[in-house]
Amino acid sequence: MLQIITGAISLGLLWAIMTIGVYITYRILNIADLTVEGSITMGAAIAAKALTGGVNPYLAIILAFFGGMLAGLFTGILHTKLKIPALLSGILTMIALYSVNLRIMGTSNLSLIRAETVYMPFQAMGLNQNNAAIVVGLICVSILVAILYWFFGTEIGSVIRATGNNPHMVRAQGVNTDLTIVIGLVLSNGLVAVSGGLIAQSQRFADIQMGTGSIVIGLASVIIGEVLFSRNGFLSKLISLVLGAVIYRVIIAFVLKLGMPANDLKLFTAITVAIALALPIFKEYLQTLKKSSMGVD
Repeated sequence: MLQIITGAISLGLLWAIMTIGVYITYRILNIADLTVEGSITMGAAIAAKALTGGVNPYLAIILAFFGGMLAGLFTGILHTKLKIPALLSGILTMIALYSVNLRIMGTSNLSLIRAETVYMPFQAMGLNQNNAAIVVGLICVSILVAILYWFFGTEIGSVIRATGNNPHMVRAQGVNTDLTIVIGLVLSNGLVAVSGGLIAQSQRFADIQMGTGSIVIGLASVIIGEVLFSRNGFLSKLISLVLGAVIYRVIIAFVLKLGMPANDLKLFTAITVAIALALPIFKEYLQTLKKSSMGVD
């Protein structure tokens, strides 16, 4: 049982980076960006190809970050310059990245069994794979949360946040909202790709299908974090995203332990997200019933 929990925590911390990327587009920019399903695989593909070529594993993660940024830039250009709706722009990029990722890896599945990874120094200290992944995940997430907290407190970060809240007001202030949207998409997909690179190094392979359903996983983690842990303040929101990703993975681990077939996981996740998104409607409906029962119009 302990091994199951540590495995879920380690995976949750690595997916938390992707969750933060999804949060940037979904909550801050108010865009449902499906690019992440391709950019997470792209990060894994770039990292895996670099590692099999003898590249330093830390440099491989940096390369994955830049690859994800390019994917976000492509989506941003489609949306802001060609005026294609954001949802469709993400879908087009996601489809294109399937072929790009195959080109990068040269195959649908790339093994990293013999490759050096970022976890090996910690494993050399006596930690097992799960514990090493937890340490690396905590370090990466802590650094990321600190950097993003600082960045979104700067002028450009504040403008990005304002763009998602009220783009008309931001444009009235003379700000180029197209640029802020592109920056947000670039940053988001860069982080998603980093998550993909770390996950590939942890599971010792990259697969062309590993990004399927990742947007739903990211949304589930965002919503769980917001419902259970989010408080006022941007820092608390970032921390809640990390906790939400970990809790989601723990829930999945226990569901599998209880005997749910692995093939039903995506259905379970989709239902969970749908219920969570509908919570405000349920709450309003219950309040209406309560008022009706009390005779209040």
